[in-house]
Amino acid sequence: MSAPRDYEDIPGTYVYDSERGRVGYQLNQFCMSLNQPENRAAFKANEALYLDRFPLTAEQRETVLKRDWLGMLKVGGNIYYTIKIAFCDGLTFQDVAGMMCGMPKDEYAKMMLAGGRAPEGNLYKEPR
Repeated sequence: MSAPRDYEDIPGTYVYDSERGRVGYQLNQFCMSLNQPENRAAFKANEALYLDRFPLTAEQRETVLKRDWLGMLKVGGNIYYTIKIAFCDGLTFQDVAGMMCGMPKDEYAKMMLAGGRAPEGNLYKEPR
């Protein structure tokens, strides 16, 4: 990756930009393959073997196998693609969003219905 961008300081997420798109291209291609029922079945039958079909980095592969949802975004995954893995696991977007926030999905839903996180303390990783 190139020099850190000012939006890299947003806590709790990784902004998907052109560079992440380039780095995560193969990861997102893998995710897109899960649109096909036969590919979902092959992935669920042997995840590691199925991942061998794609030239993923070791870190990308590890995030998929560990279901490190936030980690997948860090290594170039796009949430609209990586959520396809969650759907294979029978999870909802709300399940994954809760995991990414470190809270149960019901608590996550309650927070979102109340307007989301307060901006105080959630704009930057380091105090400014």
